[in-house]
Amino acid sequence: MEVFDEVRNRFPELQTTLAEHLLILTLLPVSLAACVAIPLAIWVRDRPLLRSVVLGVSNTVQTIPSLAMLAFLLPLCGIGKVPAVIALTLYAILPILQNTIAAMRELPKSVLEVADGIGFSKLQRLRMVELPLALPLIFSGIRIATTVCVGVATLSTFIGAGGLGDFINRGLSLNRMSLLLIGAGAAALLAMMLDYILDSIGMGLRPGRKSRYLGLRYGVCGLLGIFVTCLIIFPINRQTNPIRKDSSGVVRIGSKNFTEQIILGELLAQWIEMRTDLHAERYLNLGGTVICHQALINGDIDLYVEYTGTSSLTILEHSRDPNATPIEIAEEVRQDYLTEFDCVVFPPLGFENTYAVTVRRTMAERNGWKAIADLVPYAGDLRGGFTAEFMERPDGLPGLVRAYGLKFGSLSDLGAELMYPAVAGEEVDVIGAFSTDGRILEFDLQTLQDNRHFFPPYQAVPIVRRDVLRRFPELEDACRELSGKLDNATMTHLNHAVDVRKQDPADAARAFLTELTRNN
Repeated sequence: MEVFDEVRNRFPELQTTLAEHLLILTLLPVSLAACVAIPLAIWVRDRPLLRSVVLGVSNTVQTIPSLAMLAFLLPLCGIGKVPAVIALTLYAILPILQNTIAAMRELPKSVLEVADGIGFSKLQRLRMVELPLALPLIFSGIRIATTVCVGVATLSTFIGAGGLGDFINRGLSLNRMSLLLIGAGAAALLAMMLDYILDSIGMGLRPGRKSRYLGLRYGVCGLLGIFVTCLIIFPINRQTNPIRKDSSGVVRIGSKNFTEQIILGELLAQWIEMRTDLHAERYLNLGGTVICHQALINGDIDLYVEYTGTSSLTILEHSRDPNATPIEIAEEVRQDYLTEFDCVVFPPLGFENTYAVTVRRTMAERNGWKAIADLVPYAGDLRGGFTAEFMERPDGLPGLVRAYGLKFGSLSDLGAELMYPAVAGEEVDVIGAFSTDGRILEFDLQTLQDNRHFFPPYQAVPIVRRDVLRRFPELEDACRELSGKLDNATMTHLNHAVDVRKQDPADAARAFLTELTRNN
């Protein structure tokens, strides 16, 4: 029932993401791949060396993980649909290329000899004999490429390309099964529908006697095409954005891919639209620190919330000074961002979300653990579960190991949304939680004291490019007005509302801003 309620409430958004997934992230890459792969296959089919090189390169591209491919393209193309289409086109080339080469090389020699005997030129033989005979197998490659694109396209949400992956990513980030089922279910149905349609077309292209059910299949395909077209374009429950005004400009706001960041992105977007005539475009749930920072520097987004400790150690690559105060670190970050990136770091929002080494409360009480150092004698028997960023960042596991001498028995990469149920369910023993996360209380976990002061201050600060402030000077006042308005307890409450009580991030942000404006 919850899934049906979500579909009804989010139907306009589902229409948009379905259209993006079908037209831009599936049919466009497959069409581009076919335009590249088919002529290339015809050119190399009788050239063994070139054929081996082309197939080798295509196979190599296919082995690159899709997220890695998107990350490679990000500095070149920025965030959005362009790098996603390029990556999906590269993945779609191989099945079409392989099938076309196989089809062209397996053509009956007797038929080709007849064509030559009639006096066909090479182009005439290709157009009138070879391609028609090879088409069924070529089409099979297109069918495989289409199915691959539907699945891989769900990952393009991490770079803001849209599509049904938006629902999947939000469902994972917000621990909301209904959103996950909407995205995964729609993608699965879309893949099955396209596979059925392409398989039916392929049956009609095969030589020989046609199945008596082929006409029926074509009829079903037509109905499916009409249904999807109506589903995409028919404006059921479509509403305009209730907070959009006649704006004099657009500000693009990004966020990382966990609950707190999505809430902060929504909060900033709504606040800017309340206090200015600007319209905020949301690029939320993008990915990790590097993706958001790169998007900001490249001009793909204009504003996002970062944490001073992350900026200092991960982006600016400063060495950790345990004696530096939060104010000193924030000022150093502000100056260096202005100098190196031409970006303005605004005063802190008022709360600090630090990493927190966290265990089950029952386990901590049984072993007398109160501080991180207490784990050292037990570490070899403990299972650690940390986010991918924490596993690699200097202010994450590598630095923690050096500071405390911790050597866990096993380590697992876990998404932020999976860490808490994993430790509560005794699948792992130690996680790198976030100090303002409401799930620490929900799952009865205990954070351990950082008695060696390894973790730096992580004050939340909005960061915006200076050229954006030059175009929209009113944005500066709006951002400064939020300074100090969010304390740790308030942020924990907002995270709890979304993660545990399943409130929509936009609704949680709106409720906070309503209360804020009422009190002021």
